[in-house]
Amino acid sequence: MNGDKDTNLNLSDLSSALPSAFRTALSARDSAGVVEAIKSKVESLAEQHPVMLDNLAPKVRKRVEALRAIQSQYDDLRAKFFEEKAALEAKYQKLYEPLYIKRYEIVNGVVEVEGVTDEGLTKDAAEEKGVPDFWLTAMRTNEVLAEEIQERDAGALKFLKDIKLCRTDNLKGFKLDFFFDVNPYFKNSLLTKTYQMIDDDDEPVLEKAIGTEIEWYPGKCLTQKVLKKKPRKGSKNSKPITRTENCESFFNFFSPPQFPDDDDDEIDEDTAEHLQNQLEQDYDIGTTIRDKIIPHAVSWKDQKKDTLSFKKTG
Repeated sequence: MNGDKDTNLNLSDLSSALPSAFRTALSARDSAGVVEAIKSKVESLAEQHPVMLDNLAPKVRKRVEALRAIQSQYDDLRAKFFEEKAALEAKYQKLYEPLYIKRYEIVNGVVEVEGVTDEGLTKDAAEEKGVPDFWLTAMRTNEVLAEEIQERDAGALKFLKDIKLCRTDNLKGFKLDFFFDVNPYFKNSLLTKTYQMIDDDDEPVLEKAIGTEIEWYPGKCLTQKVLKKKPRKGSKNSKPITRTENCESFFNFFSPPQFPDDDDDEIDEDTAEHLQNQLEQDYDIGTTIRDKIIPHAVSWKDQKKDTLSFKKTG
């Protein structure tokens, strides 16, 4: 047997052969560098398989070869499954689009729902259009996103007009588009988050995530906070000492964690584990928005009022 398509190796074998720091990162399967390491190990182990087969009794070797042929057929079907699944999702995404457009128009007051009148309303209530804070409310009532949205994020998220899902060209990855009205926080009218996928063992896995750089207006950055400290007594400089540090914010979602681009850059096990956790959390947020928020945004109407709370930052 040769070490090509008919060679089916267990990922646990590959993982054990990698450095410990990369083994930690491997479970997330989110780094292109790790994927390349896996491919190299596949080639190495594949060359050893003929030797392993030679150590078997002739009858057993024949049976194993037959089993590997069956496995190869399964792998082909599995690859076809993911290909057809991606195409089917893309097909229905186009069918959903007219419904999403109607939702956008109602939420943003572009059109009025039949039967809605101004009778008996105050002037302010009559002038109110659409569904205020629709997306902010939808996101806050989801357990995953509620952990990410800080109290100070709410002001900016009130300007969120729509969230759209776009499939990437290869149909495996996806992009999330966040459309914002003109607001006092940042210049961008569109923020995007793209998840690029690659095939690993014929299954799509995350290669990397890319976010939009937010153009914050002066003093409005929500991902950083300014700390002021009084100068020491007797100091010539009487002005407060200020420093800026990163802080928790939903908008960190657009600055996803990245593994080092250079394969020669070594990372220790603790750093790899921290990156893994960040990558898992980031992908969880992205898929939650894709699978829960966009298709079921109005489901917040069934949530209890006590779910509408913010996570405060110090």
